[in-house]
Amino acid sequence: MSSTQMEPVGVIAERPAAPRAGFRAVVQSIGSKVIILALQAGTGILTARALGPAGRGELAAMILWPLFMASATTLGVPSSLIYHLRKHLGSGAAECNRLVTGGFVMAMVMGVLAAAVAALALPWWLHQYSPGVIRAAQWFLMTVPLCSVTLAGRAVLEAEHDFSASNAIQILTPLVTLAGLLVFLGIHLLSPYTAAIAYIAASLPAFGYMLSRIHRTGLRAARIRFAVMRRLLQYGIRSYGIDLLGTLALQVDQVLVVSLLSAGAMGSYVVVLSLSRMLNVFQQSVVMVLFPKAAGHPADTVIAMTGNAVRTSGLVTAVCGVFVCLTGPTLLRLLYGAEYVGAVDAMRILVLEAILSGVVFVLAQAFMALNRPGVVTILQAVGLSLSIPMMLWLIPRYGIYGAAISLLVSTTARLVFVTAGFRIFLKVSPPRLLPGWNDIRLLAGAVHSMVRERIA
Repeated sequence: MSSTQMEPVGVIAERPAAPRAGFRAVVQSIGSKVIILALQAGTGILTARALGPAGRGELAAMILWPLFMASATTLGVPSSLIYHLRKHLGSGAAECNRLVTGGFVMAMVMGVLAAAVAALALPWWLHQYSPGVIRAAQWFLMTVPLCSVTLAGRAVLEAEHDFSASNAIQILTPLVTLAGLLVFLGIHLLSPYTAAIAYIAASLPAFGYMLSRIHRTGLRAARIRFAVMRRLLQYGIRSYGIDLLGTLALQVDQVLVVSLLSAGAMGSYVVVLSLSRMLNVFQQSVVMVLFPKAAGHPADTVIAMTGNAVRTSGLVTAVCGVFVCLTGPTLLRLLYGAEYVGAVDAMRILVLEAILSGVVFVLAQAFMALNRPGVVTILQAVGLSLSIPMMLWLIPRYGIYGAAISLLVSTTARLVFVTAGFRIFLKVSPPRLLPGWNDIRLLAGAVHSMVRERIA
């Protein structure tokens, strides 16, 4: 096997922790996320300008469900695969074959069941949309099982520390989407329906690439062992709440807005939400590396790693958030069109929420790495449970502003609960959240080191 190929799953020799290597992985992930954001911005700008708020709302109503249903019904399989594959390093390829095969089977089954349930519920949930939009949304649910297995496959690659492959899968989806949109635009057939086809069809190349990368690890299909699946579920069910709550925290607002408001309001909300969510690139990149690298280490090491991660990523996110808030009207007018500028105040609320939610997401990884996923699940559930009744109350009265305020209150509560959980459940002081000069120097030094290595 060449030096550029991945080593087989489960037989990798454990390497000593290397802060520079971890930072390099984070920087690589951030670079990939920037590419993803650029591609997503391209698709968002194209559809917002070509379809208008109402058409953009219809598009969102059709494409929201496959990834939402896949992410909401994981049963914690992706997190469980990462934990068990990292825990059983060196135990042999056969054990890892059984783990991954069991994880893929569970992901496929849950994807099929989720698609069937959603197909029955959509006519009721999307009652204010046309029959054509509802039928299209139901047909697109056929890709839910593919999305479910792709999420599990990315977890396997991240357990291998093959973050480049996981990033490539995420880049491929918006890249294919943008290409499809440009094709429809070029032949003058771009509509909410054809745009939805471009979005949904992009899951197929991502699924195929994921399988090819998994095959390169030397992984082969194994006999289905219910004991192995039960072991995955024992950890997965406890961590599933985090997956579910993370999905709900990111998308429950859209799920409720699409049912409670008009297509035009939905279109405006999706635009300002997507602009604010660009800020999560830093925390998402950190989390992608933090959990696999922290799992299996002593508690003091995990807390230290989490503290460094939350302060540096939070600092970068906050600086970018201030810029977005100050230039919001100009950004909306130039990128998406003047008809979206009226939602700028909602965007500013969502920017603050995005900064805080990223901090919560990073802090939660300490509980995951220390085998206490159930604790943070309960803590986050209490906070998130505030958002749904608030949205049901505020969205009909205040529209997209009600949705934004509800998310901010919920995220603030989750931050308080998760921070308190360090003392109550882990019996340690929570990491310091506010960055200091040492964190700034560490960040600057790491960036300088990376630049010097690139130049050399």
